[in-house]
Amino acid sequence: AAALITKAGNIYVGVCIDTASTLGMCAERNAIANMITNGEHEIDKLVAVVEDGSVGSPCGACREYMMQLSKDSGEIEILTDYENRKTVRLKELIPDWWGTSRYN
Repeated sequence: AAALITKAGNIYVGVCIDTASTLGMCAERNAIANMITNGEHEIDKLVAVVEDGSVGSPCGACREYMMQLSKDSGEIEILTDYENRKTVRLKELIPDWWGTSRYN
């Protein structure tokens, strides 16, 4: 499961939909779809929780998807260690992103 909070302060959630093929959808992207469906597009913070209850880092596809939402997406704060309250910025997980120039 994943939850995100937008720049406007609203919370959106999503769940992972696994399928027998590779056509499933990660919880992060489902939370983002929920956010977009509700008219927002700027994420402030995100957390993904895996099956054992620990937090996980978004996969490469989710990182890319988030980067393409807005020019400020690199600043999204992602919780990576709940016990130690460790966070990283999305730009740390996807350095030298290929699409930066599209916002210039």
